[in-house]
Amino acid sequence: MLTLEEAQRRLLARARVTGDEEVPLAAASGRVLADPRVVAPLDVPPFANSAMDGFALRAADTPATLRIVGEVAAGSAHLAEVSGGTVVRIMTGAPIPPGADTIVPLEEARESDGAVTVSLTPPGAYVRLAGSDTPVGTEVCLPGALGPAAIAVLASLGVARVRVRRRPRVAILSTGDELVDPGLKLGPGQIYDSNAAALIAATTEAGGEPQPLGRVPDTRGAVQQALRAGAGSDLIVTSGGVSVGQHDHVRGVLEASGSLDFWRIAVQPGKPLAVGEITGVTVIGLPGNPVSALVTFELFVRPMIRAMLGLRGDGRLHLRARPEQSIGKDPERRAFLRVSVWHETGETLARSSGGQQSAQLRPLAEANALLVVPEGEEAADPNRTYEAIVYGDLS
Repeated sequence: MLTLEEAQRRLLARARVTGDEEVPLAAASGRVLADPRVVAPLDVPPFANSAMDGFALRAADTPATLRIVGEVAAGSAHLAEVSGGTVVRIMTGAPIPPGADTIVPLEEARESDGAVTVSLTPPGAYVRLAGSDTPVGTEVCLPGALGPAAIAVLASLGVARVRVRRRPRVAILSTGDELVDPGLKLGPGQIYDSNAAALIAATTEAGGEPQPLGRVPDTRGAVQQALRAGAGSDLIVTSGGVSVGQHDHVRGVLEASGSLDFWRIAVQPGKPLAVGEITGVTVIGLPGNPVSALVTFELFVRPMIRAMLGLRGDGRLHLRARPEQSIGKDPERRAFLRVSVWHETGETLARSSGGQQSAQLRPLAEANALLVVPEGEEAADPNRTYEAIVYGDLS
């Protein structure tokens, strides 16, 4: 069996960064810039403006009672000039009028009969200078998936369209005679296909574009035909059919009609994982058990999709956590235990979210992290800390 690191290294060596495309900024949320570096074409803000509702004046005139000679609102183009002994009423975001060098907030001034009394005020108070956020010519770096703040920065620079990495097209195939689409009536020996829905969701979350190939029965011909149907994709992900049973055909089809790079990984859950190629497209064959499928997606498919977007790693929060109790595992394999992780009294604790069998899906959904327990250990030890891969909300 390959170690996790060797398997990941060999898989990621296959990653090819996708091309780029232009999209409107409004459609760029979650996308990855083709070039994360953007040179600011203007000052942000483009002019000096007020940080408060109040009065614009000359600091040298304070303290004093000063005459109000005008008003300037946000967006104003015509500005009254401030001279000795005068002030201009100003709104938040409005341009600083000529002659003024400071702002006195409304709550710090006393207004009466067209005049305002102010105390001693230093120059520059509550004035946002041009370029105080981003000066023109600044190289702004926005790596990773674009979130609301990055979108706001691009909008503030006047960017209406951006070039982003094309989402990797990920063909998703379920195998198994026993599988039925949710919503249909189950027959004898049948179960609902949870893997297809889960892998579509996981692919979307990772930044890929899922392309469902449907579900095929456990026959060699059906599996071969379905895998060939994924030829136009960037990556093919299958679930089931990679173990040693006589009805497991994914690995055999790769060996006969494409190539098999490696099979079997020293991880728990998810040992029977296959990586190969068919019609020039990398295939990642995940185990059929639903927990194994999702855990190995997290360990292999997610980093692969991100590498195709030009990103490193899995994009998850990694921290150290101490289990509250002993949690058993296979000593020969590295375990990824489903746990709930939280902060308490200065440390991060972990608790098993339920059964750790590879078919027990609910504990994975109720957990927020995978606790990584190394090879050579028979159980997670409550007297030490382990790496935790956080994939859910952390409280």
